[in-house]
Amino acid sequence: MVLPGVVGFKLTGKLQDGVTTTDLALTLTQMLRKHGVVGKFIEFHGEGVGSIPLPARATIANMTPEYGATMGFFPVDQVGLDYLRLIGRSDETVSMIEAYLRANKMFVDCNEPQTGPVYSSDLELDLTTVEPSVAGPKRPHDRVPLKEMKSDWHACLGNEVGFKGYAVPKEQHNKIVKFDYHGQPAEITHGSVVLAAVCSSTNSSNPSVMIGAGLVAKKACELGLEVKPWVKTSLAPGSLVVTKYLEHSGLQEYLNHQGFHLVGYGCTTCIGNSGDLDKSLSDAIVDNDVAVVAVLSGNRNYEGRVHPLTRANYLASPPFVVAYALAGTVDIDFENEPIGIGKDGKEVYFKDVWPTNEEIEQVIKSNVLPKMFVDTYGSITEGNDAWNNLVVPKETLYPWDPKSTYIHKPAYLENITMTPPGPPSVKDAYCLLSLGDNITTDHISPSGVIKPGTPAAKYLLERGVKPENFTTYGSRRANDEIVVRGAFANIRIVNKLLEGEVGPKTIHVPTGEKHYVFDAAMKYKSEGHDMVILADDEYGAGSSRDSAAKGPLLLGVKAVIAKGFERIHRSNLVGMGIIPLRFKVGEDADSLNLSGHERFTIDLPGKITEIRAGQDVTVTTQNGKSFTCTLSINTQVELEYFNHGGILPYLIRKLA
Repeated sequence: MVLPGVVGFKLTGKLQDGVTTTDLALTLTQMLRKHGVVGKFIEFHGEGVGSIPLPARATIANMTPEYGATMGFFPVDQVGLDYLRLIGRSDETVSMIEAYLRANKMFVDCNEPQTGPVYSSDLELDLTTVEPSVAGPKRPHDRVPLKEMKSDWHACLGNEVGFKGYAVPKEQHNKIVKFDYHGQPAEITHGSVVLAAVCSSTNSSNPSVMIGAGLVAKKACELGLEVKPWVKTSLAPGSLVVTKYLEHSGLQEYLNHQGFHLVGYGCTTCIGNSGDLDKSLSDAIVDNDVAVVAVLSGNRNYEGRVHPLTRANYLASPPFVVAYALAGTVDIDFENEPIGIGKDGKEVYFKDVWPTNEEIEQVIKSNVLPKMFVDTYGSITEGNDAWNNLVVPKETLYPWDPKSTYIHKPAYLENITMTPPGPPSVKDAYCLLSLGDNITTDHISPSGVIKPGTPAAKYLLERGVKPENFTTYGSRRANDEIVVRGAFANIRIVNKLLEGEVGPKTIHVPTGEKHYVFDAAMKYKSEGHDMVILADDEYGAGSSRDSAAKGPLLLGVKAVIAKGFERIHRSNLVGMGIIPLRFKVGEDADSLNLSGHERFTIDLPGKITEIRAGQDVTVTTQNGKSFTCTLSINTQVELEYFNHGGILPYLIRKLA
């Protein structure tokens, strides 16, 4: 393996009252992404670590894919031992763990001066400077301080289309769209919150922010404030224990009153599973081209992921999710503008519903109890009726159901020979897509809703699936036929070959015809042509997803030539037998005047013994242009996978 650089991140001070651990996580994400930590380890240290509860540390560590590192970790200290006791570990077990850590010099006392480690690079944050924040509208590292949210939103409306822009003419920024919601008058504007979700990915096993959300709901109820009925709200914790302490504290009742009912545990809104908005609301959004908003407590808000109709998606702590649902808009200055009208026509402000840290701690102490963890973990293997009554086939091999549209026997593992195919050749390949910076795995392999009219929808219709049962690309990722049709099917992807048009289509270069990416790729394959992809920096950013490499493989893509790769996606490309090539420093497709209409030949040796990890590779085009790239294969093990055409063929040959 390639030894990683280790970034030492020193934390000092303590979070101020009213600042949540989510605010800290978003601040750290912004700092680390700016610092550049792809492929590195992040070690948090310093006296400030001791003031951060263990669930908050988990929140920060769980944002690792969003800041791009290999891992982010905290030392084990007294806080870690106290958490083990909270969740029901015996004193004997905890004492044994502490003794082991101390004997191996791995236990840390954050109150003592730390000496020893010398890091590859250093960062530092005074926790007292962290302020309430959200992140968006399209990326998790685009942090916005709460006090700047209103001005930032209007800037986004006016900016040209991009990660921070929608190109809405200034005279339309405040337009009001009225509609009828089941017989009652309703209205939305640019910035209206139509979807608010406390979801499981980052925060929702963290008692401080979950209790905080319940207290916001409680205070709002007592003041007579309610979420508008057309705002779709949901609560999907990451642990059954959350339900126990919300119910024990009585806060679940207030969350229910505001529409935040329990919808399940695990991935929901964050991965596009929130379902349709009410038709009257959907029609108002589409017919009037309104830039509406989703606010969610997840860690991923990439374009097209959360909901096809929410062009803006902001990450926020669970209490902020409830607060923005109550306000009904992100176009608000929480400090100076009321979030609504409560009892007796009185204006209610943000400060009126926001709990103090002391209030939150009091509820936690009396309601988050060790017995809840012991009871939940103790019965977890008992399952439930739906799980326990599943019929388990007796066959040794999986009995493939040819009618299933969820699990499909993949054809690409059929007829594998014992002899590895060797490195792929790429000659006169066409460019399938030419992409910009920060193309995420959600752009490459979307997890959101399957829209009617798309190749994936056509496939399902042909097999008798009704549109209301299409569900999402994420839920059908075990079907390779959906994976290939979902590759680059993100509704917000920007392909330079389309010259400004947004969406999952491309140009078939020989004819100039515009097709869905899947249809264009199948046309190239039927004609016997190789394909490559051009991209700029941070290609494959975001959460790890093997389908983001499998989809391009199934399309027939032989190589990706990019300015830079996110670590896991680069590894996954190699694991699928796709050539990852990196432009030389200072060069990219634009500086080399590559339009994407060229044909590309990659001068890669045909024998794996002649290839070295990280070697220079020459790429030439049919018009005589030539440039040198770096082969982004890092180790001999990766070369072995590459020689076999991917990691699965490699494993199958080893097993055989």
